Amino acid sequence: MAKAAKGKTPDKDGLVHVCRNRRATHDYEIVEALECGIALVGTEVKSLRDGHATLDDSYAKLEDGELFLVGCEIPEYWAGNRLNHKPKRERKLLLHRREIEKFAGKASQKGFTLIPLRLYFKDGKAKVEIAVAKGKQTHDKRHALKDAEAKRDIDRALSKKRRG
Repeated sequence: MAKAAKGKTPDKDGLVHVCRNRRATHDYEIVEALECGIALVGTEVKSLRDGHATLDDSYAKLEDGELFLVGCEIPEYWAGNRLNHKPKRERKLLLHRREIEKFAGKASQKGFTLIPLRLYFKDGKAKVEIAVAKGKQTHDKRHALKDAEAKRDIDRALSKKRRG
């Protein structure tokens, strides 16, 4: 069982969620997602266990055959000393070479990018879910919002019908 972050309990899959990138599904159309490990230093792990991290405006980039997470902020650990980490440093993502090649091939196509969806602990190890995504146009976002609102209205009407 994974050690829970502060005030959090593992879900049915044994995952302890630290943070999610809520803007990702709004701004991007997710094509494919993949779980990967993340190389962290000690104080970063302690800060994550406290439930502190931000994936807003972060992305993954391919550099010399390796994948790096850029823009992810893990604040300094409150009890850390002069050996504390830098909050916005680039962090290496841990994937097999064939997974990197497959993922990079899809992400290198025009209009596609690699974005992190969520950060969590699985069996005590920090993991990041990375997705190949394509940016949505403004009219696509409006259409998605309209569909979600219509679905909510239908669900609301059905629940009233069941109750009354």
